[in-house]
Amino acid sequence: AVVVGGMVVGSSVWRAVGRLGKPLVGSKAPRLICTSSAAVQRKDVATSGPEKYTEAFIKKQIEEFNIGKRHLANMMGEDPETFTQEDIDKAIAYLFPSGLFEKRARPIMKHPTEIFPKQRAIQWDEDGRPFHFLFYTGKQSYYSVMHEMYSKLLRIQAHQDQMRAQGLLPKIKDQFDLIGSRWLIKEELEEMLVEKLSDQDYLHCMKLLEKLVTSPCCGIEEDYVLKFRKQLPVQSKEHVIEPLKYDERGVAFSTGEGRRKTARATVTIYDRGSGKITINGDNYVSFFSVLQDREQLMFPFQFVDRLGKHDMVCSVSESGRSAQAGAIRLATARALCSFVTEDEVERMRQAGLLTVDPRVRERKKPGQEGARRKFTWKKR
Repeated sequence: AVVVGGMVVGSSVWRAVGRLGKPLVGSKAPRLICTSSAAVQRKDVATSGPEKYTEAFIKKQIEEFNIGKRHLANMMGEDPETFTQEDIDKAIAYLFPSGLFEKRARPIMKHPTEIFPKQRAIQWDEDGRPFHFLFYTGKQSYYSVMHEMYSKLLRIQAHQDQMRAQGLLPKIKDQFDLIGSRWLIKEELEEMLVEKLSDQDYLHCMKLLEKLVTSPCCGIEEDYVLKFRKQLPVQSKEHVIEPLKYDERGVAFSTGEGRRKTARATVTIYDRGSGKITINGDNYVSFFSVLQDREQLMFPFQFVDRLGKHDMVCSVSESGRSAQAGAIRLATARALCSFVTEDEVERMRQAGLLTVDPRVRERKKPGQEGARRKFTWKKR
């Protein structure tokens, strides 16, 4: 199914387009495309009743989506088997160009599971009796999850008491690591439970989960807790790491570039070194007279525990000594990425070693003595 201006277009449209073998133009296009608003169309579909969202209806829409996707791929000269959602979006934007600023009013072609909202299963039998004992609370899924969380908490406390009765102390290692993930936000939890929640309900749920994960023996319920957490993408994977290069002696080396204010630095790090560092032909001790600048220079090596294992040759220009030290530090960290593992690269990113420092000197303002300083006011 394709939503064009808010209208769901079935497979018959794409069959007609496929027979023509070219995009529809002129007077033929308005016969196939409804230009109503997407928000109005969704509201009409939602008010038409839940019978529209039966399994048979969704199945039929998926079949029409697959047919339309195949026709669209043939029109664009692509392989239907490898035609992704990103290719579909580009093709729709090319065939139905729209100058509308509101994205919800533009033509789209998505999978029916993304177009039609998720529906709750039937909650009562033929006699009208509800299946669940919490049905009359109005939020049976939410309170079921809360009951389940509390039962998990009681189980953890019972396991903890049993260990103490045996003379064993709960170990910190029994807890699991939550780094790299976050709790589900309110909208995601609502989608998971297929129920609307208030801010107070969401807050109570998060408090109970926090109490559960802070228990000493919470590791026995790790799989249950992770259902309510979402993995965060690893940013270091987006950082392109250059492979190691080798010189005529067979020594591996890597290069990196960095900047800070107007300073620009280029660094070359050699493997199997003795810790010798040369900056513009001079030793770093004589180049940087301030101890803080030397610490900035050596911090990337210290962070990954590689002090005295590499030789470094760098060139830096412009700006002052402090900015030059910052530029060399960034270039050093980028060059060291080729010598360390992905986990260490991620740790370097989280420590801010791979991030450019955007701070610069603030400009002087007109009518003022400086960037923030004002002229001394005199009454006479």
